[in-house]
Formats: sequence, C-alpha cells, structure tokens
Amino acid sequence: MNAGRTARDRARAELTGEIKSSARRQLATEGAERLSLRAISRELGMVSSALYRYFPSRDDLLTALIIDAYDALGAAAESAVAAADEADPPETWLAVCVAIREWARAHPHEYALIYGSPVTGYKAPQTTVEPASRVPILLLRIVEQAWTQGRLAAPDDAPEPTGQLAGQVDVLAELAPGVPRKVLLRVAIVWTQLFGMISFELFGQLVGSMDPADAFFASATRQMAAFVGLS
Repeated sequence: MNAGRTARDRARAELTGEIKSSARRQLATEGAERLSLRAISRELGMVSSALYRYFPSRDDLLTALIIDAYDALGAAAESAVAAADEADPPETWLAVCVAIREWARAHPHEYALIYGSPVTGYKAPQTTVEPASRVPILLLRIVEQAWTQGRLAAPDDAPEPTGQLAGQVDVLAELAPGVPRKVLLRVAIVWTQLFGMISFELFGQLVGSMDPADAFFASATRQMAAFVGLS
C-alpha cells in the first residue's frame, strides 16, 4: 500500500511539474494576464477536468508559480551567502545583490510575475508571504551579523524613524534585534532600490543611459552597502 501511494505521489508530482512548466512557457509568450488552464490542458493532452484536480482555478496556479519564483530567488540568494566569507558581511551583501540580479536576468518572466504589474483580479494569499520574505530577511540577517561583528556603523546622518514609520520599523527590529532602528530603515530603503534597479534593467528603462548595466549595478550596490553602514 505504501509503495502504491508513493508511486501515485510521484506521478502526481511529475504531472504537477509539467503543468507548471507549461504555465511558465505561457508566461513567456502570453504574459500572466492571459494564463489559461484550458490552453495548458490542450498542450499537455489533458482534459480540462483532469487539470482542475491539480489546480482548481487560474489563481491557484498563479499562486503556485509565485511561490516557486520567490523560493527560487530566495534559494539563489541563500546560496550566495553560503558561498561567501562569513567574516566579511559587506562582501556577502554584495554577493547576494549579484545573485538576485543574475537570477532575475536568467528568469525575466518569473521575475516579472512577482515584481512586475499586478495581475488583474488576482489577490495573493497569505501563503505567498513567507516565500516573499526570504530575501529581505536574508539582508536583515547580514546586517545583524555585521552589527554583531562590529562591521557596521550607524551613519551619523541617518534620521531616526518616527510616528507611523517607527512602528513599521519595529517589525524589522524583531528580525534583527540590536541593530539601530535608523539602520533598519535604510535596509528597507536599499531593498526597494535594489529591486527597482533590477526592474529598470529588465524592463528596458536603462536603454540609452546605463546599458549595459554591469558597472552601474556594481557601483550602486557598493554605495547601497555604505548607505546602510556596512564597512
């Protein structure tokens, strides 16, 4: 009985992977807005009712693709940390930035799914929050490690967060205890700048100015590290 269930599980996992692969091909050719379970079933030679047993709706499939994309990006960033020198947080930070950009350039349509325009009518469920948090949590851990090692100095010109912003930064403080609030605020700023810069590159906004973007990205990420206080 166990062997039978295992075989069924393997078969289900294999077909689930084929469905996702077909969906990713659709993302590349049609975009997320036009993702169609019926088109996927035709490509795979399945009847629609069979596919719906795996993904009851388009939104369920979108959620699975979004979680996979966030997890793949998080894994790439975490691999960069594992390969870096733990005693050198600034270089680890830069390695993570490079890994994020490389993943985005290698998977532009999956990147667009999670950081591009929202899909009309789709509302991401709570299950996407943890995968989406992997990269920002990783950046916070690098900063916390640098602070513990004495490799991070809170910039003198960094303002302390106040009012509503202070409450929002308190959430980050739970993930990086001991790190000054004004540094955590700068981490949040840099996090948005990093992905904004990558989006500009992928979506063609740097053409005619900072294209190719290698030197620009290298300079910007080093300045971001300094902005946070990594030395």
